[in-house]
Amino acid sequence: MLHTLGAPVYDADTWAKWLLHLDENIKKGVIDIFGPEAYDAQGAYQRAWIAGIVFQDAGKLAALNALVHPAVEQHSRAWHEEWAQRGAAYTVKEAALMIESGSYRHLDFLIVVAAPEDLRIQRVCRRDQLTEEQVRARISKQMPESEKIKLADFVVHNDGKQMLIPQVWQAHRLILEKIRTRP
Repeated sequence: MLHTLGAPVYDADTWAKWLLHLDENIKKGVIDIFGPEAYDAQGAYQRAWIAGIVFQDAGKLAALNALVHPAVEQHSRAWHEEWAQRGAAYTVKEAALMIESGSYRHLDFLIVVAAPEDLRIQRVCRRDQLTEEQVRARISKQMPESEKIKLADFVVHNDGKQMLIPQVWQAHRLILEKIRTRP
């Protein structure tokens, strides 16, 4: 919705996938952590295979995150700077682990999208073709939503009960107002 309102949006997950496939330093690091099976014969990253490992092995997950998160953060900063030079009023970074990775500290505002856990699980199962058990394993590695909300400048409630457009519009309007009134 913020993109529709004119804000360029950096999708960290999409760019992380891109970096995992194309950045030779990251590929080497992934192979060092997981072995040559991390990529198939055509060089494609084996996301499902890796996920099956990292959500059972905290050490491997930490190693993968330590490799990928800094690369995504560096890429993100360059991307945001490019859009600032193009005259964007503001840019948006969308990332599932923004707080856990610490990258939220480099942003002016933090918007947390909140939804009941059961609803989040249903949505992820449907979107990613995962089992409830797989999704719960991933959620268990994340910061509780209640803690994320404490850090948020804005909270958008995506619970299927509250209308989203007015909430997003309010955040957009307040961000623009705060940007205009900065010293």
